[in-house]
Amino acid sequence: MCLGIPGEVVELHADRPDLAQVDVSGVRRAINIGLLEPGEVGVGDWVLIHVGFALSKIDEAEAKAAMEFLESIGQAYADELAALQSSTIE
Repeated sequence: MCLGIPGEVVELHADRPDLAQVDVSGVRRAINIGLLEPGEVGVGDWVLIHVGFALSKIDEAEAKAAMEFLESIGQAYADELAALQSSTIE
C-alpha cells in the first residue's frame, strides 16, 4: 500500500530548486517539489508526499489530522516510514 504522507519542509536545496528536505515523523529525506508552482513552498510549510513527490501544499491542521490517521493504522504507516527512510532521491 502506498500512502500520501504529510511532511514539513525543513530546507530548500539552492542548487536543485526541484528538491526540498522534509521531515516526516523524524525521518528526513529529499523529495521532489517540481510538481508544485515555483516559490509555492518554503521552510516550515507542509506538503503531501507520495512516492517521493510533493503533490500539494497543505496547512498544518490538515497535516496533523492526516498524521493522526496514519499513526492509527499501525503497520502500514510503519512500513511507509521504513520505505521512506531507506529511499534516496538524487
